[in-house]
Amino acid sequence: MKSAMLAIIKKDFRGVTTNKNLFTALLVVPLVLTIILPSVFVLLIHFAPDDPDIQKLVDLLPQEAQGESFELTVVRLILNFILPAFFLMIPIMTASIMAASSFVGEKERHTLETLLYCPLTVKQIFRSKVLASFLLSMMVSFISFCAMLLVLELEIFFLMGSLLLPGANWLVVLLLVSPAVSLIAITLIVRRSAKAQSVEESQQSAVFLIIPIILLVAGQFTGILLLNIWILLGIGVICAFLAWLLLKNCMGRFTYEMLLK
Repeated sequence: MKSAMLAIIKKDFRGVTTNKNLFTALLVVPLVLTIILPSVFVLLIHFAPDDPDIQKLVDLLPQEAQGESFELTVVRLILNFILPAFFLMIPIMTASIMAASSFVGEKERHTLETLLYCPLTVKQIFRSKVLASFLLSMMVSFISFCAMLLVLELEIFFLMGSLLLPGANWLVVLLLVSPAVSLIAITLIVRRSAKAQSVEESQQSAVFLIIPIILLVAGQFTGILLLNIWILLGIGVICAFLAWLLLKNCMGRFTYEMLLK
């Protein structure tokens, strides 16, 4: 990687970490989705286990998964079938924070011309912006997963006297689906940022990506669709192909004229 590309990546990272509003927004969504909501689920399961909606979800599980205690069965359901859907939302929300301001932020700060004078082609600049947002979203996803797992295991151990191991589907989520979804979101948002006149305008692409994820999460809670490992693999392969296609297409059309409009 060229030192100029690395410098752009570092600059974008500093732009997020030194901005209190952006950094706070970066923390709030993962905190709610991976710490607060899972903790609420565990507490409800322990102190209010007779909820009929919970029983409906348990009935959808394979018979062999229902052999342990009711509380552990429900917690295992939440951990391995419902929470993975949140990790499709986190990279999109994280990516939208940095990617949305990637080029339009340069315009607003009047630093775009300086950026274009750096010893990189416009496609390398585009690649640097995408890579910066991708690294940030993956970092947030992995840290969120570790924090969620630590908090959940402690809560389960103290409330139920046991520990639960995450299923193999988490590997598919963290190593395939989440990166692919993140790359799709980043590519669309960065490209939009090059044409947009404000950060809010460039974030519009993220809204359309969030809607199907919200419907997927709703399907998890209603029991319409439970994300097993095969469904996740299928989603991951499709999303990875779309990410590659979008990235190739967007880089091919990225020009100086597009940035300077």
